[in-house]
Amino acid sequence: MKKISLLVTCVLLFTSCISTKSTLQNVDNNAPVPQLSKNNTFVITTYSKDKKYGYDKDYPINIFYRGTKDDAINQQRFLKALAGPNGEAITFSKLESCCPFPSKNTEMGAGFLDVYEIKWEGQKKPILLYLNIYERGYLMVPMGLTLKKN
Repeated sequence: MKKISLLVTCVLLFTSCISTKSTLQNVDNNAPVPQLSKNNTFVITTYSKDKKYGYDKDYPINIFYRGTKDDAINQQRFLKALAGPNGEAITFSKLESCCPFPSKNTEMGAGFLDVYEIKWEGQKKPILLYLNIYERGYLMVPMGLTLKKN
């Protein structure tokens, strides 16, 4: 009985943290499916003009790519296409998952954003980017970053 009570409590806590309305602002299911380069990175051709793109939890980088099974692969395909502001090589690491939101693209009915720390040589302070594997949107280079030269 204690196990059932604990399970019910956990479910209630989890579902109470998820709003029934998504706050994500840049989801676009009509965005083209990302193409892969010969280096197995996403081909990105557009630079964002919105300083919130990727830096704000309501404006995440939506990298939904034919499903969410290999989420880390798709995040790496995006991040490995990027470089620092002057073409510096970047390093990245996942810090956490946060910010639950409703999603029709998961069995649970909810998704989470992944927060990545981005660093490059000579940088004063690492930047944080929010990535969303559950929804689709136009892939762009976030402000302050560039594309990696191949």
